[in-house]
Amino acid sequence: MEQIAKTITIYISHTLEIISALVIAAALIKLVFSYFQTFLKPKNGLSAMEARLVFGSAVAVSLELLLGADVLATAVAPSWDDIGKLAAIAILRTGLNYFLEQELKHKKSVA
Repeated sequence: MEQIAKTITIYISHTLEIISALVIAAALIKLVFSYFQTFLKPKNGLSAMEARLVFGSAVAVSLELLLGADVLATAVAPSWDDIGKLAAIAILRTGLNYFLEQELKHKKSVA
């Protein structure tokens, strides 16, 4: 039973990592499409600020998904080394996400 739980947890962790990559890829495609649309028809596309806000929001969601995936992966076999790595990753990703959210709030209030 424990092995089944570990296997399911690992699959969920990998699925979250894939979803995170897909979120960034979709946001990047939208950003590039918006850039070219704005370049070709300046009145029809998103402004550069709006495009950055959309992409920044996608990066924030992706960071949260990756943090969840790391927590799940560490829950499977928590050695002290793994817990230390998770703590470092969690601090970095949470810090990045915090400052990204602050910048997004500032940009939204300016726009």
